[in-house]
Amino acid sequence: MSHPLESCHFADHAWCGEARVLEHVPLARGTHRVRLACPDLARQIVPGQFVMLRLPGTDDPLLGRPLALYDTVLDDAGTPIGIDVVYLVVGKMTGRLTKVVAGDALQIWGPLGNGFPARAVEHLMMVAGGIGQTPFAALGREFLGKRSYGDPTRRGAQASRVTLCYGARSQEYLAGVEDFQLLGVDVRLATDDGSAGAKGFVTAELERLLSEPNAAPVDQTRIVCCGPEPMMAAVAKIAAARGIACEVSLETPMACGLGICFSCVARVRDASGEWDYRRTCVEGPVFDASTIVF
Repeated sequence: MSHPLESCHFADHAWCGEARVLEHVPLARGTHRVRLACPDLARQIVPGQFVMLRLPGTDDPLLGRPLALYDTVLDDAGTPIGIDVVYLVVGKMTGRLTKVVAGDALQIWGPLGNGFPARAVEHLMMVAGGIGQTPFAALGREFLGKRSYGDPTRRGAQASRVTLCYGARSQEYLAGVEDFQLLGVDVRLATDDGSAGAKGFVTAELERLLSEPNAAPVDQTRIVCCGPEPMMAAVAKIAAARGIACEVSLETPMACGLGICFSCVARVRDASGEWDYRRTCVEGPVFDASTIVF
């Protein structure tokens, strides 16, 4: 991860404009996928980065909302022409977003944030809770060698095995499971009510995965995590206890997405062990889990 004062992901490198909606489909209860035509942005973005999305022609709501890259969209020649983002309906903005149809335009700027490092590993374990699976479709595809991202194309992302441990309240809230399975990702599910996968917390699935007889060596295992903060804190603790590298993608609420307003700060430790506030939208959203003060 680069020094925050020398960030290639600052907003002055981002594309800003209106993007036409190509497709808008439901994925699960209260969860939808929007496909947007934005070739300039699609060519640059890498897994773990996000965009800010805003409804045009209105100041209610005034601010945009951050949405992680779900995946890029390619034309028949393999050229990036757009992106998919997935959102959960939780408030006014996302509620109004459900009314958008193909042909409408949305204001968008990005790519923003630092994304996940492209570092080869034998086993990549992705742990998601709630809507936290959204950054992992592109990441899983990249590490399985099925698509390249970024301009210039980034190198080094490779894994022999990719697993998604995905937890939600119940089966009806699980979104995009088939997308991951079609990629060749090993999907492990957990639900609070036991309606799909194991009953209980997704961290129990991670513990079982790490304890399997065919588990990769610790130095060839990497965990990435996104979801509710208590879940990420628990995953970080599991990783630290086993000496496994772990990164978290924070879901801190953002207002500007550009590093101006300082509304999305998180407490992050430095090399001396002291902590200071870092902006999730610029220095993150991906951080080394061991540096976060949960």
